[in-house]
Amino acid sequence: MNMPNASRPGEDGGEIVLVHSSDLHIDHQFGPEVYGGVRTMGLRSVLDAAQRTGADAILVAGDMFEHNRQPQHLLDETAELLQGAAMHVVILPGNHDPIIPGSAFHRSGLAGIEGVHILGLTHDQAVLLDELNLEVWGHAHRDYADMMPLRSPRPRSTRWQVVMAHGHYEAAPDRNRRHNPGWLIGADEITATGADYVALGHWNRSERVGTDGVHAYYSGSPDLAETVNVIRLAESGIDVSRVPVRFDIEP
Repeated sequence: MNMPNASRPGEDGGEIVLVHSSDLHIDHQFGPEVYGGVRTMGLRSVLDAAQRTGADAILVAGDMFEHNRQPQHLLDETAELLQGAAMHVVILPGNHDPIIPGSAFHRSGLAGIEGVHILGLTHDQAVLLDELNLEVWGHAHRDYADMMPLRSPRPRSTRWQVVMAHGHYEAAPDRNRRHNPGWLIGADEITATGADYVALGHWNRSERVGTDGVHAYYSGSPDLAETVNVIRLAESGIDVSRVPVRFDIEP
């Protein structure tokens, strides 16, 4: 893997640049009109945005695939795209594509690509990116049942810590509801992470949530938000902005 920025953050204290997206919903029968029917255009647009911003890593916070029953040719195309990525890619399986036996992640061969890290598959809960002095942790969806995406926050072990979670935010969630708890994420759980950034997925719109103490954002899906979140981690502070994606990339 060619990583032109790999030596910069760990050796000279420069900024780390992350691109956060989610809900790509790659599917053999699904191609939003904005994508022109190109099934992998969501992923292509995120990779393009990451290259344009000089990202050190990409965070895909759930639902990379629409479901786990994707045909092999689409999984092969996805793997080919990620094989050419010039940065780390950290993927959190979501409620549409949980890590179950025979999942799209198992059959795609993504786990064998250098620089591609799949929480729940290549790593149980955390990815340590030594050259960035960064840990990324999160709880993958391992089945279709309800779970708490931000349970059991990990103690910080690196200069920078990022959390990934896929679920529905409510400032004060009612976990006693009998039907469809919705993988709830509360403001107190976000605060308890103490992370530098919480990368959220499940909402198609981009929005900041939680309290002022922790930078927690939904990126939104590429087709509806039409942006990715760009996070710059530096000793001088943390900056979060949105960068437009392009859908005119040649397949």
